[in-house]
Amino acid sequence: MAAGASRVIIPEQPGGRPRRRRENGRGSSVLSVRARPGYGVLGLLSLPLGLLGSAFWLGRHVRPSADEWCFLPSVRDHGITGLVGKFYLTDNGRLGNGLLVGAYAKYGVAGHQWFGLVSGVVMLGLLWAVTVLLLRLTGRTAPRGVPLFVASMVTVVFLFASLNTYKTFYWPASSVSHTVAPVLACAAAVPLLWAGSRRGRVAAAACALVMGAFLGTLSEETSVVALVVLVTLLLLGHRILVPRARAHARAWCLAGGAGIVIGTLLLLTSPGSRNRRARYDAGTGSMFAPESLAGSLDGFLDILGTLFTTWWYLGALAAGVVLALLTGKRKGHAPVLLPCRPFFLLGAGTVTFLVAGYVCTVITYPLFGPHVVFAHRTWNDYLLLYVVLLVGAGALLGRALRGRALRGHATRGRASRTCAVATAAGAAMCVAVCVGLAFPLGELGESMRVRAEKWDHQDRWLRERAARGARVLPYKPLSVSGMGEPFAHRGGKTWPARCVADYYHLERITRAERLP
Repeated sequence: MAAGASRVIIPEQPGGRPRRRRENGRGSSVLSVRARPGYGVLGLLSLPLGLLGSAFWLGRHVRPSADEWCFLPSVRDHGITGLVGKFYLTDNGRLGNGLLVGAYAKYGVAGHQWFGLVSGVVMLGLLWAVTVLLLRLTGRTAPRGVPLFVASMVTVVFLFASLNTYKTFYWPASSVSHTVAPVLACAAAVPLLWAGSRRGRVAAAACALVMGAFLGTLSEETSVVALVVLVTLLLLGHRILVPRARAHARAWCLAGGAGIVIGTLLLLTSPGSRNRRARYDAGTGSMFAPESLAGSLDGFLDILGTLFTTWWYLGALAAGVVLALLTGKRKGHAPVLLPCRPFFLLGAGTVTFLVAGYVCTVITYPLFGPHVVFAHRTWNDYLLLYVVLLVGAGALLGRALRGRALRGHATRGRASRTCAVATAAGAAMCVAVCVGLAFPLGELGESMRVRAEKWDHQDRWLRERAARGARVLPYKPLSVSGMGEPFAHRGGKTWPARCVADYYHLERITRAERLP
């Protein structure tokens, strides 16, 4: 976000001529940014926000499936604390995960329907706040709609460029662990970016400690990614930050890392985590065995091949270009970053992403084996880092384009036109990505609608028969986007049939070939 050239001229009024402003009494022009967003920014902003709004509206078609069949009766009968205890003592040890799952499962089907809207708004708001604060601390300013546009493009690409958007965004049990968790990790940076006093920085470190501990009990993969990022900042902070900011950043990183270690230890020593490792033979011995490490590398390389060839992620790169070309220097504000070193920043970010992604693959490989390539939801723990890296690369690219235009043209007018063309090209790519993502989202929404109608019909029938005293009833599996259902794979997998029976107060269910 520190990228952005110091000189681009933007007319202060639509259709007006560029106005030059002198800096320190010299003749160099600096960016004059309008306080109000122009019609172009508002029009561009409407696309990702419209796509997000459509996705939120489609959330009304979400119905329980897979693990949620087991969560619902547990929360109904024992409350949120009962589910948290079940997670800690029996299932996986994830206290924070159990708390968030219980928070939406408490409201039954309605909780599943509202989850997409609530989580999506929270994620967008947090990314927007981080973008605004990063611009401020790096000494940049932009039209008001631009930070929200960048945050919304990051959110759109992160959520909908996935190979399985349902499991990424609409399946609450997966989303709280692998989609919401990385954004919550970003939220820990907000108090530090906001702090302007010693007391504020102490509070920021305390927040990092608490958030780190919570992440440690929420998602092992996100904890790994956060820890890799914090270690990178500790090692390279002296080459990125100005001297006055290094001590505060170092204290914040240490506090966050300590919190993650505390939370992870709490998780790993829990009875539920021991049960899970024994059930899947996922101990440290099997995890770091040579064949497991080699298989993890093969799987991660396949995942990278998919990510690097999915053109929708170019939307994040284009958003970074637009950001760099529309930002200007903030008057009277000293940035916290050292002078830009593009190749160093890109190299450090790329290595951080690769290390974090590979380690995440290593710790998930014992569970999925070679199928880790198809466990798309687990990619999200480091996918947000990839999207942010693309935004940063786009910002550095936009900065380079602007600098080259100013150096290569004799007149400021020609430089301004060159930057305007580059901005339009970046905006066009963002438009293409939003339009491209709208079609698969619409198809998914139709599949969700069809399943919801069938699910509601079968739900009413099962409740009516159970109320009349039936103890054994037929159930037809209804799946969407590869979600688990009782009697899947032609009846070979009965899980979670026991949980469905508990949900409807039945002794058991049998497989039905057609809806009742």
